[in-house]
Amino acid sequence: MLDQPDPSALAASQRVLDELVPGLRIAGALVSGDRNTFAVADPATAQPIAAVVDGTPDDALDAVAVAYESGRAWAATSTRHRSDVLHRAYAIMIEQREALALLITREMGKPLAEARGEVTYAADYVRWYAEEALRPSGTSRPGPEGDVRLLTSRAPVGTCLLITPWNFPMAMATRKIAPALAAGCSVILKPADLTPLTSLLVADIFQQAGVPDGLINVITTTDAAALSRAVMADPRVRKVSFTGSTPVGRTLLAQASPNVLKTSMELGGNAPFLVFDDADLDRAVEGAMVAKLRNGGQSCTAANRFLVQEGIADAFVEAFSERMSRVVVGNGLAAGVELGPVIDERALDKCRRLVADAVARGARVVTGGHALESEGWFFEPTVVVDAPDSAEIAHTEVFGPVASISRFSTQGEAIDRANDTPFGLSAYVFTRDLDRAFTVAERLETGMVGLNQGLVSNVAAPFGGTKHSGLGREGGAEGLEEYQDVRYFALNRRETA
Repeated sequence: MLDQPDPSALAASQRVLDELVPGLRIAGALVSGDRNTFAVADPATAQPIAAVVDGTPDDALDAVAVAYESGRAWAATSTRHRSDVLHRAYAIMIEQREALALLITREMGKPLAEARGEVTYAADYVRWYAEEALRPSGTSRPGPEGDVRLLTSRAPVGTCLLITPWNFPMAMATRKIAPALAAGCSVILKPADLTPLTSLLVADIFQQAGVPDGLINVITTTDAAALSRAVMADPRVRKVSFTGSTPVGRTLLAQASPNVLKTSMELGGNAPFLVFDDADLDRAVEGAMVAKLRNGGQSCTAANRFLVQEGIADAFVEAFSERMSRVVVGNGLAAGVELGPVIDERALDKCRRLVADAVARGARVVTGGHALESEGWFFEPTVVVDAPDSAEIAHTEVFGPVASISRFSTQGEAIDRANDTPFGLSAYVFTRDLDRAFTVAERLETGMVGLNQGLVSNVAAPFGGTKHSGLGREGGAEGLEEYQDVRYFALNRRETA
């Protein structure tokens, strides 16, 4: 039985949709009129909730032109002015938190409680970079010969193309927009066609806060490839930031090379979740629930491979499976729902396929394992044990509420198996032994490690991976540097009497 939406929440979310005119946003104005459109569906019902203008490469190039001119003026503003604008945007986001959360739930499907959490997280990026804007880095040091003073400063990189995914439609936008604006850059934002509505509302909020017309432009489109080719070929564009799959990231890196664009790529993951015999069982299970089911498992940092030491494996499987079996599934607008739908029919089919393949190869389903009968795209919280390495689930990013658990004997085996992947975004380690925690963390080939916790994201920390999981970092002081160029000045110093 799926929990149904609360009528008042449904009505409130519809009011938000009705007030949001879906269209392109270029130079601060919504572009609609007689244009081709595409539908945005609610994954809890599979029904369309809005029609959005299907932007073209010409639309995107119009946005580049206005962003370039607006960006030159913005780069000349003081860091205090940029900080004040971002602080105002943060305040408006918190004030409009419920409207934003309702919109996120309608177009992405996550429970309303999680959507509210995303709004807070997304707004925190705006506040963080409002503060970070006032802390520009630079150095001054003497040259080795003593006759030159070496000075460095940072300058905005210029006009930026930002391409965001569907799973965190607000947070992934602000995580890119906020540092770009703090650094003095202008933006062309291309949101995912599955969840473009939140980006339009976010851009409107930035404009309410005092961001000049043309500084943030939003292009909604179903032809992302054509748009990126056109925009990245324009010499006025100097930076591309992308969050999404590794294959698309490779394509964008190739497109960035002719104009030598600065790039940030946050790509796929295959996170291992290691539980050692000495781990606190309750803590490990709670961490597993967060690492697996946050955002319905539709996160690049989601725990993908649960590797549990033999001595604690039976107890962990029993406790974790019991907890997964009690998860409340339903429409994200319903009270008490802990797990909403996956994003679309393709995601649902992938969950079905991964479980069926694992079982065919000898794995056992402990709980769940099936799609739920519904108009929407729901899959049961699922635990699969003893899937062999040959199973697709052992090396594929699941992006759904399916956990695969296997056993290991020694610490060395756990590290080797965890590193046996081309990806290196995040990992999780549960142990009471502090020496082991840091020894294992340092040997894992990954950009981020959660030690005895199932959540690694933090606005003050550099988010990003190694190997095929990407280049660059978002968040922290490092996130601002991704939108800046280093400039060096040599000051000649001659002694005078």
